[in-house]
Amino acid sequence: MPDVPMPRLSDSMEEGTILQWLKKVGDQVAVGDELVEIETDKANMAYESDVAGTLAEIVVQEGETVPIGSTIAKVDGGGTNAPAAGPVGEGPGASAAGPDTGDGGAATGEVSSSVPPSPAPPAEGTVQAPPTPSDGERPKASPVARRIAKDRGLDLSRLQGSGPGGRIVKADVERAVSSAGGTGGGGPRTEALPPPAGPPPPVTGPAVETARGEVQVEEPSKLQATIARRMAESKATAPHFYLEAEIDMSRAVEARTRIKAAAGESEVVPSFNDMVVKACALALREFPRANGAYRDGRFELYSRVNVGIAVAARDALVVPTVFDADRKGLRQIASESRALAQRVRDGQITPPELSGATFTVSNLGMYGMDSFAAVINPPQAGILAVGAIKERPVVRDGEVSTAHRMHVNLACDHRILYGAPAAEFLARIRSLLEEPLALAL
Repeated sequence: MPDVPMPRLSDSMEEGTILQWLKKVGDQVAVGDELVEIETDKANMAYESDVAGTLAEIVVQEGETVPIGSTIAKVDGGGTNAPAAGPVGEGPGASAAGPDTGDGGAATGEVSSSVPPSPAPPAEGTVQAPPTPSDGERPKASPVARRIAKDRGLDLSRLQGSGPGGRIVKADVERAVSSAGGTGGGGPRTEALPPPAGPPPPVTGPAVETARGEVQVEEPSKLQATIARRMAESKATAPHFYLEAEIDMSRAVEARTRIKAAAGESEVVPSFNDMVVKACALALREFPRANGAYRDGRFELYSRVNVGIAVAARDALVVPTVFDADRKGLRQIASESRALAQRVRDGQITPPELSGATFTVSNLGMYGMDSFAAVINPPQAGILAVGAIKERPVVRDGEVSTAHRMHVNLACDHRILYGAPAAEFLARIRSLLEEPLALAL
């Protein structure tokens, strides 16, 4: 009777937590069937079985955490399991159901030469009827869909899923919510729903009375714990230094206005952040140290230029990757960036899309922040913090006028990226943005 081990679903995963068993004891399991949802340090994922047979025993119950390779279930009559500790992308497939942080330690140019394919979303209007749940069995749904349904007081058993195998995904729940009192997206009629209840209450300890009042102790999620650990390690081990610059974005603003006016309704218009990503990618190609890492006392220089873009997710910061950004046009970068950000918000981002970044861009300009300093995403050599574009007074030829200006802050790991080269690198980014025609070449 073959064992089903806790799989390694990300390059930095050391243990996993069972969120939900998608099969019960006695069910038939085919290769590729979604067997269990697992919370890792990167994402909540539905793990697909690599054995066929009958689920004979569930060893690890929902909510329990075990190390990689530990037996979580037994299948009677199955084949041979894939190695549990294999790298991401090998072995059984998995579909993500939650957000996570980026990791620059894998999928660099020396490791892979192909861009991980983006998962195709289900066709609009496609509805697949889910299998009728047996007594005591919960409807098959992604964690984010289950969370939204709980917040809105929605009964998942009344919905039809459009995901693989009839799985209920976020879009199905949102359609039901938006069509409260009617029909929508092929789903059943629903009753009026209460307003959003907000985020689910955090796991807390008993309140303690102190001079500061009552203190509630919250347990961080695996994602939040991973962010805390990685950022603390970054500040403790990477000697940060910072360079600031102000960039004249007037021509970039004019260029984008022209692009927007000429674009059709279905065409993607690159954002200013897309321009920053492209400018960084071109500059990274010219400055290999900025596109590298200091690891184990050595310099790692990567052949691929993969730019991570920081995306705000639920109580976390997620960094999906635009692979080979130096080789892509602005419109392609814009399309990929929007798709990645949407998958982060939908909880459908996958670990390969969160790995392999060689540099990161973090933009808080949309929140009105003029400037800020970011923490390097290890083991990368730097991160560019981007502020808002604002019309400010400037002096030109002895006369006062206005221009669209943007503040940027480059955080550098002084072990690999020194002051003068870092200044040249940032100056190159500035020159590319101030003459945006170069971004289209």
